[in-house]
Amino acid sequence: MKRRTLLAALTAFTAATFALPLSANAQGRDPDKLRVALLPDENAATLIQNAQPLKAYLEARLKKEIEIIVTTDYSSMIEAMRFGRIEVAYFGPFSYVLAKSRATEIEPFAVGVEKGSPTYNSILIAAADGPVKRIDDIRGKPFGFGDQASTSSHLAPRAHLLKKGLEGDKDYKVVHLGTHDAVARAVQAGQIPAGALSEQIYRSLVERKIIDPAKVVKLDLTAPIPNYPMTMQGNLTPQLKQAIRDAFLGIKDKEVLKSFRVEAFAATDDKAYDVLRDTATILKLDLAKMK
Repeated sequence: MKRRTLLAALTAFTAATFALPLSANAQGRDPDKLRVALLPDENAATLIQNAQPLKAYLEARLKKEIEIIVTTDYSSMIEAMRFGRIEVAYFGPFSYVLAKSRATEIEPFAVGVEKGSPTYNSILIAAADGPVKRIDDIRGKPFGFGDQASTSSHLAPRAHLLKKGLEGDKDYKVVHLGTHDAVARAVQAGQIPAGALSEQIYRSLVERKIIDPAKVVKLDLTAPIPNYPMTMQGNLTPQLKQAIRDAFLGIKDKEVLKSFRVEAFAATDDKAYDVLRDTATILKLDLAKMK
């Protein structure tokens, strides 16, 4: 009995000893500086400049240094989140799905709301004086997409074209141009006859007079897409996670919201993006093999 009692005591002591670091680690990280990444869907310098009101707002709310980061492309942003080089990230819907498939601890917590809805559309456009006047004219021609991991500049419009009987790299040539604004510029310049990008970004480009609507025509809109999610690392302290969540859901300043092209943020979760996983399956895209 004494031997059993001694073994039990040793087991309890060992378990308690090894549980201490794990318990401390379970409390999570609370860094002095938060690195906040914005999706590289436009020129990086423009995005960072436009995000200065966001930086000031978060520093005031969270009492921490905020560094705004724009990675070179969608893939590098996914990897930065995966390896803990950023704490908070504003992903595109599909790039979030890709990131989540590689780093399950990432947590979506807020979604952009525009015109009262947490969804948006992709717009398919063509050069006004080009050969594409309707969707079927795309057949046999190049069609411009943005980044491979982009929702509204690749996944959604590619699925939309498939539903119209046009399969990429079979019925038309797939051309990836990297960013949404690069697609719009290429179509306007006649470098490609047609392409697709976020309707929000397209409107912004027109408002800023980067794109002349007289030189570009709208072909179609895709079905609604769940909007861009704000995400954070799951290993932050519960208190910090709640503070970050409250900060974004509480944004009222239009200058801050302008960085995201939305009117507000609403709460969201991972299930809201299952529709994009289904779309990837329809397109026969292997998430594990995508960069």
